[in-house]
Amino acid sequence: MRKRSKYRPKPLLVNPLGYVLESIKPVAHHEQYLVELKIKNHLAMTTLTRGEATRSDIDTLIASVNIVEALYRLGFGKEYADVVRDGLDALRDVGKRGVESGRFILKSTEMNALNLVMELHDAQMDLITIKDMDKAVELVKEEFRQRKMRSIVETKK
Repeated sequence: MRKRSKYRPKPLLVNPLGYVLESIKPVAHHEQYLVELKIKNHLAMTTLTRGEATRSDIDTLIASVNIVEALYRLGFGKEYADVVRDGLDALRDVGKRGVESGRFILKSTEMNALNLVMELHDAQMDLITIKDMDKAVELVKEEFRQRKMRSIVETKK
């Protein structure tokens, strides 16, 4: 059997200068992307508040709350630690109940916590640059790869 090489080629950028210039632009300058992102997130939140949420809606909310937490860790919104923590806990509780019962139903405190997290998400999107967003996405991917994230359904050992 042949030994696997440790060498992994790094990806090459086709346009390095364009990448640098694009990464320093604020996300707010990409109005179409930002509007579509907000519509998708708020639609998922609306269906959850109505009690009609599906797994894809919950996945959308999980992704947005994970980005909020990653941006919080990168220094955007440091004064909102309680909002991030409460939002994560509320989403985890809703997800756990939804997996057990098959329906995702919110309690009033969870609705308030998730609404505050969505407001924080919108505010963060208005402040950050593309590079900050890339860092946040990489942080979420790394946490997932290292299995440091709290799962919604606990595995029994």
